[in-house]
Amino acid sequence: MTGLLRTDHHVHSTWSDDAESTVAENLAAAAAAGLTSVRFVDHVRTTTSWVPDFLAEVAALPPVEGLTVLTGVETKILDAAGRLDLPPLPAGVDRVLIADHQFPGPDGPWSPRRTLAELAAGLPVQDALGTLVTATVQAVHRVDRAQLAHLFSLLPKIGLTEDDLLDEHIAAVAQAAVGTGTTVEVNEKWRCPGPRVQAALRRAGVDLVGATDSHTATDVGRYDWVAAATPEGAR
Repeated sequence: MTGLLRTDHHVHSTWSDDAESTVAENLAAAAAAGLTSVRFVDHVRTTTSWVPDFLAEVAALPPVEGLTVLTGVETKILDAAGRLDLPPLPAGVDRVLIADHQFPGPDGPWSPRRTLAELAAGLPVQDALGTLVTATVQAVHRVDRAQLAHLFSLLPKIGLTEDDLLDEHIAAVAQAAVGTGTTVEVNEKWRCPGPRVQAALRRAGVDLVGATDSHTATDVGRYDWVAAATPEGAR
């Protein structure tokens, strides 16, 4: 197990209301999986106030030899301008994970249902993809040390796939990631980005990291899709 498969840069704990394992339980799972790095990440909104307490809990964990413990918060893109649902952050947050949980509409986040309706009403697919990519690029310029979480996971929810992306869409994300030092995770839970996007990002020099997006400790560091979708030399 090398490279991507020895990292897990997207691990949720009970600080997120949809996760079931504690930070300490996730640490034990990461150590048992033989990981070299793990990033503890939980969902935030503009109203979130618990980030200092989360960081303090992580800082108090006992050290594990050979395992680097990192921190992050996960936020969603709100609109076509790349605004983020993010509170003021204290020092100590290593990465801000940027996610396309909803479509970044010009007037705010669109649900998948609304996006499907807009497409059915005549919104051109390439215009929608251009908006999504532009919002993603804008978002990574809004924070220091971003990480793109489950990049393009929104596409299947709105009836599209990565095959609908133009090469220039992928190139725009790659250029923004390299220029800002943004990492891009290869996400086990959402099975994205796929081999074509991964390869293009890698050629452009984007730093890819492994991510299970685990919400329970039993999933930490466990990769099936990522292992199959990533070339052996890049794992």
